[in-house]
This record gives sequence, C-alpha cells and structure tokens, in this order.
Amino acid sequence: MSANKRYHIHTYGCQMNKRDTEAVGVLLARHGWDAAENEATSDLIIVNTCSVRGKAEDKALGKLGLLVSARRKQARSQIIGVMGCMVQRLGDTVFDKVPGLDFAVGTRRLAAIPGIVDCVVAGQGPVLDTGDNLDLAEDLCGHEEGSVTALVNVLFGCDRRCAYCIVPTVRGREWSRPADKVVEECQSLADGGIREICLLGQSVTQYGKTNAVFDESTQSSAGFTEPLPRLLESVDAIAGVQRIRFTSAHPSGCTPELVRAFKELPSVCEHLHLPVQSGADSLLKRMRRGYDTDVYRKAIAALRDVAPELGLTTDVIVGFPGETDDEFNATRAFMNEMQFDNAFIFKYSPRPGTPAAALQDDVPDEVKIQRNQLLLSDQESRGLALNERLVGTHVEVLVEGVSLRNEAKWSGRTRTNKIVVFEPVSGLKVGQLRHVRIDRAMPQTIYGYIDDESFSNNTSTRDHDSL
Repeated sequence: MSANKRYHIHTYGCQMNKRDTEAVGVLLARHGWDAAENEATSDLIIVNTCSVRGKAEDKALGKLGLLVSARRKQARSQIIGVMGCMVQRLGDTVFDKVPGLDFAVGTRRLAAIPGIVDCVVAGQGPVLDTGDNLDLAEDLCGHEEGSVTALVNVLFGCDRRCAYCIVPTVRGREWSRPADKVVEECQSLADGGIREICLLGQSVTQYGKTNAVFDESTQSSAGFTEPLPRLLESVDAIAGVQRIRFTSAHPSGCTPELVRAFKELPSVCEHLHLPVQSGADSLLKRMRRGYDTDVYRKAIAALRDVAPELGLTTDVIVGFPGETDDEFNATRAFMNEMQFDNAFIFKYSPRPGTPAAALQDDVPDEVKIQRNQLLLSDQESRGLALNERLVGTHVEVLVEGVSLRNEAKWSGRTRTNKIVVFEPVSGLKVGQLRHVRIDRAMPQTIYGYIDDESFSNNTSTRDHDSL
C-alpha cells in the first residue's frame, strides 16, 4: 500500500448509483483516501453495480474478473471490492463468481465501506455486508466540489413491486429522509455554490408516504399538504437555488398539488422524467404498473397546461413476455402522441425472483432488437423535430463548463433539461445563467451562441422561464 492511499470507483447504472459513488468517494476522502486518476494508479478499486438488467450484471462481473486477474499478474497489493445492487441480490455467491474479491457491500450499508476497507487492510477480509440498516444514511450526504449541480437522496427503496423489477429486492423497502435533513443538505450545497438540485428517489413521488417527514407543528405557507410539494416549496425557498428537478416520478404521483408546484414555485424546472414502459393498457396491467395510458395522458395534459414547454423524458421496455405486434404498435403510437423529448429504451431482461421471471420469455431476441431499433429511430426523428422548433429562439442555460465532447466549446442545460453547446465568450463562468440563441439542432443536443443583449431587447422570441 502506498503512502498516499488512492481509490477509484467504476460505476454502472442509474443516477442513484452515480450519487452513491459520489457519497462513498467523499467518505473515503474523509478517511484519508485520495481520488486516483485511473485504475492503474489505485490502491483501492470499487465497482458500483446495477441489477436492473442481466447485461449490467454481466458487465460488472466481467470487469471485476479482469481487475482481479490483472492484480494477480502484476503481483500488486491492490484492494478490489464491489458495492451496490448486484451485491444485494447475489449475497455471498458474488465471491464464488469472482474469486479474489476483498469485500462486497450492499445498497443499504454503503456508509460502512471505509471501516470495511480498514478491516481488509488489517488482513480481516474478505468481508460481506448486505444488512438492512439505514441508520448510517445521513453519513452519505457528502458531495464533491467543483460542480454547480447536485443530486440529493430523498427516498430510499421502493414498494411498488412492478412485475419485471428487481429494485424492491436490491434497494429494499421505501424510507423517506426527514424533510429538515434534506433542506439542511440543500442549504449547505447552495452555500457552496450549487445552483441546481435534483431530488432523487426510485419512485420519488412516493416521498413521505411511508414514514412521516415533516414536523406536525410546521405548515406550508403555500397551503401544500402533500410531502413532495411541501419539500419542493422548502427547497425553492433556499437562497441561491435557481433550479430544482426530481426523478424518477410515477403517474400516480402527478397530483393537482404537484401540478400546482410546477406552476407556483419558480425554481421547479419544466422537466419531468416519467417512465411509461408501454403504451398498451393490456401490457401495463401485466407489468403491474398501477395505471393505464389514460391516467398517464391526463397527468401530462395537466402538467402541460401549466408548463406548455414541459420537457418530457421516459423509459420504455420492449419484448416483455407475451408482447404482441399490436401491443408494440400501441406503444409506438403512444410515444408519438406524448411527444417525448427523449426516451431510454430497453430490451426486456428476466430478473430472478420477480413475478415476470415466472413467465415464458417468449419474444425472440431478434424481435426485441428490431422493436428496440424502431423505437430508437422514432425517437431520433421526434427529438430532432422538437429541437428544430427552438432554432432562432433564445433559451436560458445554466453554464456547466467545457463541453465533454469538444474542448473548444462550453455546454449547459435548459430548464427543460436539453443539452446546449455554445461558443465561450469573455467573462463566461460556470454557474452563470446565460441566454443562448439557438442556430442548429440535433436529436439530443442544440447548438448556438450567447446572446444576452438581443434577448433583453426582444423577449418576445420565447419566454425564457419556460425553457
């Protein structure tokens, strides 16, 4: 082990996993570990895993196998561990699948990782911890410096039990953080320069429905009675917070109060990620999603009534057991009707222990691939058409820094969560809100140049507060 201990975390999966990685990294830093530039210079490597699809687990297992093999060949004293959803699902069998692992930690014990690493260093490994104790949840509030956006956990676990989903098994029961703890974290972030906060939960519109999150003596000044709108109101009141998002939502949570929050709370962005999974009512019923297309349609209509420029993104599954051509075509038509700005489309993957795993996986893989490609092609065309409508208009952009794909450009996002790439100008700083005139569009990105002066002189081009 080197004098300056260095760590690297390789992450698979969703925004929840991304946030877990960040929080664990901060905890390790507090325990004397420095972030390494890459795996080769690391004394400790952790793979953060996903179990939503079998392919994600296969990638993680393959990565771990390569890391252990490389360590053996190089005769290094490197520590290799694994964390997250796959560990929670596999338990101690993960050590059989990847002999040589030093530790494995489940989703609800991530705060224990620094201590577990100390045990391994002391020669007490391998260590497995897949407990269901969330007492350490507030230890996972650390954030890395240097960004103007932040992810904040508000809801852990999920109780929905959709037929195909392994999340309730690997993430555990629903539990909402007390609102005062969330607000305290958001206040600290704002004080440190964070301008956009995204509240995270596996089904975030369930916030506060399983356990109490507000003191009974407190009341909403705007008259909100539901926990999530009340939380949005509290975060909106924090000086310095310019934008608020939340993900992922469920159609049942799109209540009149939540719609009112979009209308009345200035910081709440006109963007929602609302998984639909299918556009066929028969398939939604087999999936146990708890709504039909009419419920989804009405939720979006209500939101667009108060936020006409709503940026709408979604998740879709193709090839669920028994999916017919008619059901697939219904999904295709519904996606076009809803005019999604972007869609994440996945081929169905049976997950052990879920109700759907007992069904025959009868849609051939080649059909899944074909359907996947059709929906992706549809979305490319739809996304391009929607973005082309913005050419010639001004959009408000939160500047995030140098573009990841072109170091000569800078980038940021609109309130509707569209990526904007633009030319840097004198005085440009990360965290600024600037107005960009759009002159070119692609399916998932729009391009332009900073034009604050023209926007100020001609606000009629488009209401920047709706973008």
